[in-house]
Amino acid sequence: MRINYSRKTDVKWQKIWEESGIYRFQPDSAKEKLYLMEMFSYPSGAKLHIGHWWNFGIPDIWGRMKRMQGYQVFHPMGFDAFGLPAENYAITSGIHPKTSTEENIRTMEEQLKTIGATYDWDYEIKTCEPEYYRWTQWLFLQLYHRGLAYQKKAPVNWCPSCQTVLANEQAKNGECDRCGSKVIQKDLTQWFFRITEYAEELLSGLDSLDWPEKTKAIQRNWIGKSKGAEVMFEIEGCEEKLPVYTTRVDTLMGVTYLVMAPEHSLIPAITSEKQRKEVEEYQKAAALLTELDRTSAMKEKTGVFTGAMGIHPLTGRKIPIWISDYVIASYGTGAVMAVPAHDTRDYEFAVKYQLPILQVIERSKGGERLPLTGAGILVNSGKFTGLSSEKAGEKITADLSLRQAGASRTNYRLRDWLVSRQRYWGAPIPIVYCEKCGVVPVPEEKLPVTLPFEVDFIPGGESPLAGNKEFTDTVCPCCGGAAKRETDTLDTFVCSSWYYLRYLDPHNQKAPWDIEKARQFMPIDKYVGGIEHAAMHLLYARFIYKALRDMGFVEGSEPFRSLVHQGIILGPDGQKMSKSRGNTISPDGYIEEYGSDVFRTYLSFGFSYQEGGTWKDNGIKAVKDFFDRITRMVENFQERKKETGMKGRNYEEGFDEKIDRMQHRAIKAVTQELEKFQFNTAIARLMEFRRVIVEYQSEKKESTAFEFKLITCFIKLFAPFAPHFTEEMWEELGMKGSVFDSSWPVFDNSKAEGDAVEIVVQINSKNRCKISIGSHETEEAIKMQALNQKEIIAELEGRTVRRIIYVKARLINIVVS
Repeated sequence: MRINYSRKTDVKWQKIWEESGIYRFQPDSAKEKLYLMEMFSYPSGAKLHIGHWWNFGIPDIWGRMKRMQGYQVFHPMGFDAFGLPAENYAITSGIHPKTSTEENIRTMEEQLKTIGATYDWDYEIKTCEPEYYRWTQWLFLQLYHRGLAYQKKAPVNWCPSCQTVLANEQAKNGECDRCGSKVIQKDLTQWFFRITEYAEELLSGLDSLDWPEKTKAIQRNWIGKSKGAEVMFEIEGCEEKLPVYTTRVDTLMGVTYLVMAPEHSLIPAITSEKQRKEVEEYQKAAALLTELDRTSAMKEKTGVFTGAMGIHPLTGRKIPIWISDYVIASYGTGAVMAVPAHDTRDYEFAVKYQLPILQVIERSKGGERLPLTGAGILVNSGKFTGLSSEKAGEKITADLSLRQAGASRTNYRLRDWLVSRQRYWGAPIPIVYCEKCGVVPVPEEKLPVTLPFEVDFIPGGESPLAGNKEFTDTVCPCCGGAAKRETDTLDTFVCSSWYYLRYLDPHNQKAPWDIEKARQFMPIDKYVGGIEHAAMHLLYARFIYKALRDMGFVEGSEPFRSLVHQGIILGPDGQKMSKSRGNTISPDGYIEEYGSDVFRTYLSFGFSYQEGGTWKDNGIKAVKDFFDRITRMVENFQERKKETGMKGRNYEEGFDEKIDRMQHRAIKAVTQELEKFQFNTAIARLMEFRRVIVEYQSEKKESTAFEFKLITCFIKLFAPFAPHFTEEMWEELGMKGSVFDSSWPVFDNSKAEGDAVEIVVQINSKNRCKISIGSHETEEAIKMQALNQKEIIAELEGRTVRRIIYVKARLINIVVS
């Protein structure tokens, strides 16, 4: 009988899986639980493109292996359904965000099911449903009651097109990350989460995480810890002092002027009448610039003298106080001490405005070009002259402390999380404003504060909710008098900062999750998503989890134990896929022609999962041929078995020691490669293993028990890549039940390493690492293994591989330019 894998095979097995409930999670199972999760999808409305398959289909391979290894795998799916795109779509199309989002979700649910992943849809969540955002509002209230949610007026990033506030992370390069419009600064009263309270723990906690080093480096840089001193400068004629944070207190004797941010609260009080008009005009101009514009190294330094003088805390020398837009009010103290001889920015400013430049550090005797920014030996510094920068810093800080004019201090670049958004399609902030009682939180029993359906989406500089009086007009929970609801909604990153907990208990009406379930399942064992979320979602979720821990709602300190970033599959033009570019690739045609497993295996084999690459389909037929060869391998065994029977029931019948070693080496290699999410090299190993089995078959006239063992081992190893296809092969071989209820093959290391040799991997003839290979492996498999070593991947980034030279059993030399 001819075995024919096609799209019909996918449909057959998906129906069987659904009816049998094979992937329904069994929370009471005695098996060890394992939590696998991908960053959930935004329901854009477009059909699934290759990127969706890449993000959601490939991690399922790892999950299926873990299931076969005996774990009870929890693999949920849901939708990050709030957000500005749906609201913008409503403005242009007239289709309500609720209507379009729900329709998009229905479409994507059906499309995601065609992937054949192990999702248990009973645990699905949608952040736009009141049953979910009720608990997002509950989370806000918990933070509010503990002083971690607060309101203040502050300069914020404002997108004039989207008519909403953006967090700093959403205004990179001075542009809105949604529409690309130029961001401006605007003073608004906003809600913030006090993430800075956890700055040190967010930083130190990174050390224990199994995360990519690049991601941890991004978070470390964003948190931006620095150690220095706070120096207090008295202001002539003013009772208040001006605090300044510096990491170079050793240069204090070289301060020749002070600079304040244009927004600094002390400016009105210290500015002289003579300078007031000029200062106010400068402040207005600075307010039109984004933070990125102001801090750019390319921007010419500008400023205005306030007319005020500061007093040097050690010498009593008078120092002019200027304002300049290169100083940011929300960083440090909003003021800096300028040492132009030892800071490039200060030097440029001093030269432009002809301010004094006093050298107080030198590294060698004479001839040094200013500004000299590094550490050295102090000069022109009174009693500190002759000391090293390190020693002088200690003594100057101690002297300041004795004079009560300063002290050691640790500072962080991290700022509090701005969560207010002036838009409709988000979770309403559960706050009301009463003339008598002030700011009043909505009682928990009154949640959710539901979104009204009738709104006007035309941008007007405030939330569309402000125009719905039925929503805004309410009763104060405290006094019963008339009150107004908060009309801003929460940043959608608030919704995604805790969704992994709701997955555990999505139908719970009494609590956001069961604490015992959280104790059993958290932290997540494997989290998969894009590196673009390193300084947003991943940081916010860590903060929220730590805050919830301190409130007693969860245990442990981190939500995501192990993190994997998928690379990006680019369009055929080498650009990121998008509808606007017209370069998106639909998988539908490939799936219809080849079946979903061929497509899934091609994605796994054709690209490194953590690197991605430009889409090309010229190899998909080769993968289809690989499936056909597997089919022939199984058919060959079945035909010979039918004709002559299977020789022996004991696997020793037909046993071949060399082939057995190759089998164990294949099991070890595939297992280890899947653990590392290196799916392409795992498939290369499987291709080699199939060839070994076929060679064995060619030598045997009769099918043997050992051959049967080899084939079933291969099917198990290939099953995570091609679940529908291998179920069909498993059934054809007469096996009972699902292949995914069978055990993952286990290797004997003494056999797996028996024929291994170690070879050097070079780049342009320079040694970079070593790999272990089997004597039977093909040159193609060895080259693939070499290219997927982390040391090699890092060094090849941005370079072109010209050729790969393999010297058998000795080395591989990758020639690049």
